[in-house]
This record gives sequence, C-alpha cells and structure tokens, in this order.
Amino acid sequence: MTRALATAPSALAAGVRSGDRAALARAITLVESKRADHRRLANQLVQELLPLTGKAVRLGITGAPGAGKSTTIDALGAYLTGQGHKVAVLAVDPSSTRTGGSILGDKTRMPRLAANERAFIRPSPSSGTLGGVAGRTRETMLLCEAAGYDVILVETVGIGQSETAVADMTDFFLVIVLPGAGDELQGLKKGIVELADMVAVNKADGDNVERARLAAAEYRAALNILTPPSPAWSPPVVAYSARTGTGIAELWAKVLEHREKMMAAGEFAARRREQQVKWMRSMLEERLAARLNSDAELRARLRQAEAQVAAGRLAPALAVEEIAKLLGL
Repeated sequence: MTRALATAPSALAAGVRSGDRAALARAITLVESKRADHRRLANQLVQELLPLTGKAVRLGITGAPGAGKSTTIDALGAYLTGQGHKVAVLAVDPSSTRTGGSILGDKTRMPRLAANERAFIRPSPSSGTLGGVAGRTRETMLLCEAAGYDVILVETVGIGQSETAVADMTDFFLVIVLPGAGDELQGLKKGIVELADMVAVNKADGDNVERARLAAAEYRAALNILTPPSPAWSPPVVAYSARTGTGIAELWAKVLEHREKMMAAGEFAARRREQQVKWMRSMLEERLAARLNSDAELRARLRQAEAQVAAGRLAPALAVEEIAKLLGL
C-alpha cells in the first residue's frame, strides 16, 4: 500500500493504461483499502480511467463446490488467450472474511492461467460484508478493463447472495452443474438458475458422456417451465468437459451469441446502465452503514433504539425517523 500511495492517481493511471501488471496490482490494492484517504485516491483513479472501460466481455461463473468452476475457468481462459484475448479472473467470496483470501490458492487452482502472461488472477479482498466485496470487485473489473483485459471472468465461490451480486455486475451469468442432476435439479427451482443465461453440464467425458447428456435434457425440461430473463434469449443447456477441453469453444460461442442478440434487442446497454445505478445505490448504502458504525454517538443511540423496539416500547418507524434525523436525512 505504501508504494501505491506514493504514486499520484494520474501516474498510477498511466501505468494501468500501459498494461503494467505491477501498476494494476497496486491500483487494485488501493481500491480495496477501507481508509478514507485511500478511498478518495481510489475514486480519482477510477474516474480518470472510466473512459477506457466498458468494452470487455464480463462473464460471471458459479456452481456448487466440486462442479469444476476453477478447472473451467482455467480451460476457458487458456482457450481465450490462445485466441488472442487478455483475460482477468476475479473472485467474489464472502467467506474471505474468515480465510483472508489466497492468491497462491487461486494460482494453484488455475495452473495454466497462473503461468500465462496474457492472464491476470485476483482473489476478492477480505471484507465485513458481501456488498463490500462486490463493490471492490466492480472497481477491480474497471481497472482490469482499463489495463487492456478484454474478457473478465468473475467467479463466485459462495452461495445465495453472492450469485445475485455477480449476476448484477456481469453481462452473462453461467451456472455450472454436474451429470446426474438429482438434488441439484431441485436447487434449480429455488432461484439460482433463474439468474442463468446458460447452464453448462461439466465432466462430459469418459463414462460420464451419457450421464451428462441425460442431465442436460433434464435441465432443459426444467428451464422450459421458467420464464426466460429476456424475450431475446432463452438460456441454453450445454455439455462440456473442462478436463479435456471438449465443448469449451462452443461454450464461448454461446456467450458471444448472447452478446450479439442482447445488443440487437437494445438490452445489453440497458442492462449495463441498470447495473451502474445498482452499484451507485449499493455504495450509498455502504456509506450510510459505515457512518452508523463509525460514529460513537449514533452507534449508542442505535443500540438504545434497537432495545426499545425489541421491548415493544418504540415503534420501528419512529426509531428509524430518529436515527435518520441524527444522520441528517
């Protein structure tokens, strides 16, 4: 952090624009910082680089543990860099508050990309809330785009809310599943796959090929009863093997097909605009929450109000009004 702060935002921005990986890493470290002075510098940096962002393909990837997300990202990233793309891999992990994240862990999970000069891997920062993690990931995504990475792969390794966060910052949301749908097919009806722009059945190799084909058919049938997220796109189900690379090119072709159709329908730009507004609102909520947590007087009054509301002595609406007044709202 010392080196990042020693560099003025304009100089750091120049390094990022030139594709300097060390400058990009320092810039990301700066935007991850929670200190107020660092945040001001980070805001200046992102604002200066903003005109260079927005052109990359933003692909969100999720799946249950063991589904092969990391192997898929490694295989897809290797394919894309072989096609001339520059690929950045980011992770949104709410559990990083416990583990602290691990760059080494990410590089171990994606050995081909870790050794690839056209790829950049960055784990999510530790943060007290998922919103904080997602917010920094959005800024990191913009920095990577400004550095010339034209494909951004955002992996969610959490469950539930993290999927929604990643879907809200990407253009295409890929859900990876395994052959033998079973209980996982039931999970589809609970909402996660309603976010999906495509479902991909991994491990369609060896003795699993037929099972993968049957699982794909089951997922297609299940998706048929759900309302597509867009009239311009019905989420397909594909089978592939991250281990052998079979079907990886076809998987990417579907991502590009979706992009073309959404652009033609005018939905691509609309989705990006909606995501920007959601990002602004989440940052505003984060700022208000930070104010509540950092002001000792507000914190004490909030605890008192909570106790009074819990005891039934104060109506929740009146408690909110009082706290809002203290916030100057």
